[in-house]
Amino acid sequence: MAELTNRPPAGVAELERRWVAAGMVVDHPVRAVDLREVAAFLPRWARLADADTDERRVQLVNELLAECTAHPRVTDHGGEGWHIHFRDDGLPMAAVLRVATSMATARHLTERGMHRMGRCALAECVNVFVDDTRGGRQRYCSVSCANRDAVRRHRAKRSTGRAPAR
Repeated sequence: MAELTNRPPAGVAELERRWVAAGMVVDHPVRAVDLREVAAFLPRWARLADADTDERRVQLVNELLAECTAHPRVTDHGGEGWHIHFRDDGLPMAAVLRVATSMATARHLTERGMHRMGRCALAECVNVFVDDTRGGRQRYCSVSCANRDAVRRHRAKRSTGRAPAR
């Protein structure tokens, strides 16, 4: 979801292609309304990265979960193997994306740590990341942003003789 948030799909076909590339099934044709609803959901999901406390992050994720609750059920739709759905059947693609994203985010944060989501530490980058590193100390959205910041710190240190403040 961070990738969709950082680079929103430009059209319906791109949204469908990227959803399928993420390993998700498209049960119904993706429509323009799905694209609009996903575009409205992405900033709401990204607010989780900006939460300044665990309690605030929990409040925001619970708000997302409250919008998509349904009785869990075991299914084997599409022949993918048995798995649990936390959504009603027959939902349009945007609703499926909201449910899947909200559930996956809640599981990630509760199992790995509430701090495991954020914004890139590079000053000029606003990208969201979901931290899946072993140590749980990710600060940048990508290796290129981390490298850019390291080069900047190195050059500042060489020019002043000391490291810049972080």
